Amino acid sequence: MARKGPPRRLAQAKLPTPFAVFDMAVYQTEDGKEHLAISIGDLGGLPPLVRIHSECLTGDALFSLRCDCGFQLEHSLQRIATEGRGLVLYLRQEGRGIGLANKIRAYALQDQGHDTVEANETLGFPADARDYSLALDMLFDLDLRRVRLMTNNPRKVDALQSGGVEVVERVPIVCGRNPHNETYLTTKADKLGHILNPLPAASRANSAAPPDSPGSPDSPDAGDS
Repeated sequence: MARKGPPRRLAQAKLPTPFAVFDMAVYQTEDGKEHLAISIGDLGGLPPLVRIHSECLTGDALFSLRCDCGFQLEHSLQRIATEGRGLVLYLRQEGRGIGLANKIRAYALQDQGHDTVEANETLGFPADARDYSLALDMLFDLDLRRVRLMTNNPRKVDALQSGGVEVVERVPIVCGRNPHNETYLTTKADKLGHILNPLPAASRANSAAPPDSPGSPDSPDAGDS
């Protein structure tokens, strides 16, 4: 079901994490999906650091190494906690907008040799079906018109800029590269235009550690969304 109208803010509470105590607010769209704004500090004044993160159950919760999503989410929270102010928008757009079951179907095609773009298109979906108008609505609700955006994806920058939010700085977020996602990251760069800077070998080894391990990355260096 397509999303209609601006989201409603339903609830808010504290979110204690290993990195800091954040504030979280739940937004619900008319299609029934619930999304999160996770913030810390005063977001007024200078443009805050912002991450727009699309849901990835396998990467965010199950520590999958097929992607870099879980690494990026952890890095974003760590980085924002270190700065003492900033925001993560957690959008329920699983599988670049195609849903969990279809993402797993795409995984099966990738196991047969397709890359991520080819797998989506074989299933009849676009390479990236995400919609960032929801992120704009949430930023407007939080009275944010100027941000420093943590992303490697120029499409996110363009979506915010064209929607009325100025991106004063694109902050790279490069982490989590490992042998299981090399093809995935290469495809994001070659076919989806993501800007991925190569990591030194030692940094790659550290960044491949599981998200809750001592070796997990905390430097702004591999790519999402």
